Amino acid sequence: MKFRYYSAMTQVVLVGLVCFLCPGMFNAVNGMGGGGQLDPTAGNNANTALYSTFVVFGILGGAIVNLCGVRWTIFCSGFMYALYSASYIYLNHKPDDGSFTIAAGALLGIGAGILWAAQGMIMVSYPREEEKGKYIAVFWIIFNLGGMLGGILPFAINYHSEKDSLSDGVYIAFVVLECLGAFLGLALAPPSKVTRSDGSSVVMVKYTNVGKEVIEIIKLFLNPTMLALLPMCFTSNFFYTYQFNNINAALFNIRTRGFNNIFYWGFQMLGAYAISFLLDWQRLQRKTRGFIGFAIVFVVFNAIWGGSLALHNKYPDGIEAGHRMDFKDTKKAAGPIILYLLCGIGDALYQSMAYWVIGALTNDNQKLSRYAGFYKGMQSFGAAIAWQLDIKVITINQIIANWVLFGASVPPMLYVIWKIKNHSEDQSIEAESADAYVEKEENLKA
Repeated sequence: MKFRYYSAMTQVVLVGLVCFLCPGMFNAVNGMGGGGQLDPTAGNNANTALYSTFVVFGILGGAIVNLCGVRWTIFCSGFMYALYSASYIYLNHKPDDGSFTIAAGALLGIGAGILWAAQGMIMVSYPREEEKGKYIAVFWIIFNLGGMLGGILPFAINYHSEKDSLSDGVYIAFVVLECLGAFLGLALAPPSKVTRSDGSSVVMVKYTNVGKEVIEIIKLFLNPTMLALLPMCFTSNFFYTYQFNNINAALFNIRTRGFNNIFYWGFQMLGAYAISFLLDWQRLQRKTRGFIGFAIVFVVFNAIWGGSLALHNKYPDGIEAGHRMDFKDTKKAAGPIILYLLCGIGDALYQSMAYWVIGALTNDNQKLSRYAGFYKGMQSFGAAIAWQLDIKVITINQIIANWVLFGASVPPMLYVIWKIKNHSEDQSIEAESADAYVEKEENLKA
């Protein structure tokens, strides 16, 4: 029983459940468009504040996790999600005062940056090389169950509602679930005690300190591979703003937004599960799997932006509140709903590929915590800009910006995949246990 608790899969499932309850519920709120409010301005500004602090603490997150450990960093970060959801209860009663929601967004950016650095390290450093696609899929499925549940709640509670914003009851449910997620973070095991499926230990390769972490963070911005991944990182959440605000919120009534999110996050699970078979297919070289996977992403995203352009031409100004589409009007709503579901699949494929590529660079879990933090930090830089663009830039220009940014990320992404080796660096260290490694270091000093 002890071995099962300390197994890599158990730990990935646990961090998946934390993200099911914390970021999963956040995704449900954001997926409603404007945080579930009729006027998206406060939600957009809160997201800008969130992703602005996320940029900094995403980059610093790997260092903080390496210094403080995964349990307490995730525990403290989880409560920031609850505070953010609670701020919308205040906004329901003070709709002209978005200051609390914006401040809560900034605090959430700090917590989220740290939490996602810890999550990324666990997800891509705990499994063996040939299992990374499967572990990413397992995490992504559990995580997106949170988004599905978060879609069911507003769909059920607001089924007979004529309002175009979420009720207090929905936000209260989110707060309770997010607090549970924060406490669940304490159930995670220290990485030095975790074992992989073949019995080998997940290794904390070196002891670290603040000075070393500062130097290693600076090195990220001098690393040619990390710089080549910048366009991919920047683009990877940029499209959320358009999808949530200009498809789901602009075209559908409140209960249909919840209905759509059930399937948006559900189709993410299917996308992650499907691509995991390709990414772990041992008959093909790692590089070949990467090229095929990215080719699939390329086709799906071009279909998404082509469909988005067609949808915009049909509804250039969205639909006026009170007359927005309902899921029961299948003749009118079917096409836009299918496009929204395709967006969910595309997101899962993109994120799975991104994490798989990062995981293919090394097996050193301290490096991977920094790489994951860099990915989430640069991702948040793009998202912070995207949420402000939604306030100031017309929809057609958002579609063009998303399509161009995706195209710009393709060549450097292909370059990084081309450089991937069949086996990651640090392979020789990976097979050692943490205790054996420490013992060897002490013998060398003696």
